[in-house]
Amino acid sequence: MPEDKFNIDNWATQARKGLLEYSILNSLVEGERYGYLLVKQLVGMDGLGVSEGTVYPLLSRLKRHGLVETRLEESSEGPARKYYSLTPLGREQLKLMTEYIGNLMEGIETLKKGGNENV
Repeated sequence: MPEDKFNIDNWATQARKGLLEYSILNSLVEGERYGYLLVKQLVGMDGLGVSEGTVYPLLSRLKRHGLVETRLEESSEGPARKYYSLTPLGREQLKLMTEYIGNLMEGIETLKKGGNENV
């Protein structure tokens, strides 16, 4: 019997970590979003399994890397709201990520159909 039993929960956690940045950048592709709304959308996404405490630090990291930018807007309903939007670099990185995921999915489909016999 194997010592290390495969755990689907651990696998799913690793998959979600890799897809969270991609999901955030995709959510901003059509335009800026208010931070709290963005967080609510991500938290509500089936299968992503993230919390508010996960999203905000990641947004800060994406900003430090120059992939998103922020602006503050005064709100009559309380404190100023922070809006996030993609930078040109963020758009470039999203394009590369999308191409990578597309290539990866094509490779998986090839494997499912019997693999690439020319290798």
